[in-house]
Formats: sequence, structure tokens, C-alpha cells
Amino acid sequence: MKNEWQLQEAKNRLSELVDRALKRGPQTITRRGKQVVVVIAAGDYDQLVAPRTGLVEFLMASPLAGTELDLERIDDPGREVSL
Repeated sequence: MKNEWQLQEAKNRLSELVDRALKRGPQTITRRGKQVVVVIAAGDYDQLVAPRTGLVEFLMASPLAGTELDLERIDDPGREVSL
């Protein structure tokens, strides 16, 4: 499965390159043997650049947000250990 294109070939077959990026995933374009560009579907790009939520935002968006938790500690000193 081809996913690497020389620049000249990519220019000549741009429509095919776009179709493959949509159907088969990222396509790499090379210039002088070095990878220079990756063509990906717009939806994949949107996911890559979407702002990431922090832990607080993630927890606040949880269906369990607002649930009361019993966070009271038990006043137990533990057990004695002989050393």
C-alpha cells in the first residue's frame, strides 16, 4: 500500500493522493528523498488541533459531576507493628 509520494508525482496525481488520504490515511510527500509534507483528511486534522481539555474540565463534564462523595477520614491510628 503506497503512502509515500515524490513531490512531482504528487503534483501530477493530486486527486488520487487526496482520495488515498481520505480512504487509507496519511500520505507523505517527499522532496529530494526527504519527507516534507503529510496530507491528511480534514477530520483527522481537526482532531489533532482541537483544544485539549484539562483534568478539571474533563471531570466537570463527567455525568457524575455534582455527585456528593463522602470524603471524611476515619480516625484510625492503624495497627501496632513490632520491629
